[in-house]
Amino acid sequence: MAEHQLGFFGTFSLKKEELRRILDVAAEDSGLEGSTQDLMAKTNLGNAKVGRVKAWATRTGFLDGKTLSSAGRLIHQRDPYLESPLTDWFMHFYLSFGDQGIKPPPQTPEDWGGWCYFVFSFLPQYPQFTLEELRNHYIKIFEQKGAAASKKVDFIVKAYTEPDALVSCQFLTQKSHQYSKGNSLLPNPYLIGYFLAQLWQRDFSREGSVLTESILTQYMGLAPILGITPEALQTQLNTLEAYGLIEQRRTVPPYQIIARWSDPLTLLEKAYASDS
Repeated sequence: MAEHQLGFFGTFSLKKEELRRILDVAAEDSGLEGSTQDLMAKTNLGNAKVGRVKAWATRTGFLDGKTLSSAGRLIHQRDPYLESPLTDWFMHFYLSFGDQGIKPPPQTPEDWGGWCYFVFSFLPQYPQFTLEELRNHYIKIFEQKGAAASKKVDFIVKAYTEPDALVSCQFLTQKSHQYSKGNSLLPNPYLIGYFLAQLWQRDFSREGSVLTESILTQYMGLAPILGITPEALQTQLNTLEAYGLIEQRRTVPPYQIIARWSDPLTLLEKAYASDS
């Protein structure tokens, strides 16, 4: 059986206010170099928490080792208080892949842990669920059993529903004890283009054009990340074409998509420029 790989946060939920403290230090010339005590003093985070918040910063795509990633530096400059829904989507995108980032995907999503399983296996099958239902499925999939282990998945749900986390992207919505996906406030086309560019690099790096069907049904691809159907993703692709980010050849099947970007980071920059 697979391991849930959710121990990185301990018992500390994702909180933007704490994440900002780590990012502010990482943005300095020396980054996160120094001892744990140094980082505690700079962030005012306790010994038990500082490493866990740093782990959140890494999992959400902001850190590359002890410094900000290229994307993390851009976002820190454009959205230093992490207030934009675009930033929520950015963090969700990277959290979806566990601690592996944009690497060739595993045989099954659960091989990369509980978050990956949640986004790419559980939600496509169960778009409405209760916490108890999620915990029961989790126990069946992962080695770690018992109440304490199964409740680790509560932190995934909290990350999408707590006010100081990723609630503004509405990847999950809550009504009483029921949670639902499919009501997302999708990001602007440039950020969707950034996600597409990253996944294209992962799976089709040597290809200038790809079958449309391969994008619509891409394993661990854009549709489940956005929480939408392949049909709804086609609508988004039409918008990307209108923005000049892709070209669609649909005269004669099989239909194809041609990439019209040069640098994914440029798409991320345009996403935030359009949001200002």
